[in-house]
Amino acid sequence: MRHGGSLVLASLALVLAMTAPGAAQRTDVVVGLVLEPPHLDPTSNAAAAIDEVVYANLFEGLTRFGANGDILPALAESWDISPDGLTYRFTLHDGVTFHDGAALTAADVVFSLDRARAGDSVNAQKFLFADIEAVVAEDDRTVVVTLARPNGNFLFNMAWGDAVIVAEASAGTNATQPIGTGPFRFETWRQGDSVTLVRNPSYWGEPARLERATFRFISDPTAAFAAMMAEDVDTFPVFPAPETLSILDADPRFETVVGTTEGETILAMNNRREPLDDIRVREAIAHAIDRQTIIDGAMFGYGTPIGTHFAPHHPAYVDLTGLSAHDPARARDLLSEAGVEGLRLSLALPPPVYARRGGEIIAAQLRDVGIETDIVNLEWAQWLEQVFGNADFDLTVISHTEPMDIEIYGREDYYFGYGAPEFQALWDELNLTLDPDRRNALLGDLQRNISENFVNAYIFQLAKAGVQNVDLEGMWINAPTQATDLTQVYWAD
Repeated sequence: MRHGGSLVLASLALVLAMTAPGAAQRTDVVVGLVLEPPHLDPTSNAAAAIDEVVYANLFEGLTRFGANGDILPALAESWDISPDGLTYRFTLHDGVTFHDGAALTAADVVFSLDRARAGDSVNAQKFLFADIEAVVAEDDRTVVVTLARPNGNFLFNMAWGDAVIVAEASAGTNATQPIGTGPFRFETWRQGDSVTLVRNPSYWGEPARLERATFRFISDPTAAFAAMMAEDVDTFPVFPAPETLSILDADPRFETVVGTTEGETILAMNNRREPLDDIRVREAIAHAIDRQTIIDGAMFGYGTPIGTHFAPHHPAYVDLTGLSAHDPARARDLLSEAGVEGLRLSLALPPPVYARRGGEIIAAQLRDVGIETDIVNLEWAQWLEQVFGNADFDLTVISHTEPMDIEIYGREDYYFGYGAPEFQALWDELNLTLDPDRRNALLGDLQRNISENFVNAYIFQLAKAGVQNVDLEGMWINAPTQATDLTQVYWAD
């Protein structure tokens, strides 16, 4: 009887297995990130880790970057530009609401842009708004932005994470309780572990296909590899253990994804400090650097050598690597010309693998030309305060991941302290130029200016070398901005 009953049950189970639909499609994802953001407000901090969580997911601007760097409409469904290039009339999408239910109106755009450009603004990229003369709401869906002078980068500038639109009522608490207009809304932040977003059921545009997204912060390369192998993480867009990517790629559960980024990885030098205020010393340091050895040793071959602060995939890129080619003998001669002997400098290294591993290699290369370094490992918050905020450093290794951010060299108060008038004059001319060919020529001049002055030592363009589950679709291959855009991500059937 038991035997017969078992046969019946087994047969029934077989029939159900043959006729039942397949397993339900997953609607959640776990994303691995190396750095935890200091907070979640992209309008008040320079940390790339903020945008890696919130850009396009939680917060939106008038425009946005697409997967390949195109400038696309976002909260603005369209715009008109006056013939003189001074007036931009944006029409907002109808029916947009913030995550707390409040309707988005043109008044929110006025508030956001005026707040970002105010004298007491804490926005890390105030230059994005510097040419704005006035922002006026014509009606609830129409915003008119008047510029003091034409700016060929204006729509590009409005796509940055620093230019997202926020509500006055929640702007003060976005750091810990972010409220935006995006297809996901904030759920929880477990400090030191993860941030979880959930689908916004009231999203004005195409709804997200994922119901839940968790960003887990794993800075240790060994732990990141273990998390992928255990399938505790579904994707690691920028994997901190490049030496194990071949192992993961050989596993049928995973695929490696290698693309480009906007991340210029540099050995930044404090141009204000002696003897780094001497161009001969800076040039000597640049010639001491062997780029390919750093790429191979720190990044296991993932990276493209650069000779200036500009992405090689950009059509205006100029290959200036020969200007600062590895030449230890030349480096020693320059130090001798500058009268520098027994030089000892501090080398501040933030947590990313390119900095910690690369910094060790750089220290050895500098030692070879007679420069000793004291390595100081800093946590991300410490680096932001000490190096970026207070310019208290000699040397540091950092990757600048903002899109086409060569503009930073025109800022006198920027942490590495260049701000040369001739550079700023070139940048001002670029902003006034609309012709694409002339713009590219000016961008080339800007690249040559900083390279010929050896402002920093330019090492490599950071590759976007990541790994993900083979069934995960819709992740960006390249990184035109510092983001983990989940708006089009889904699990294959």
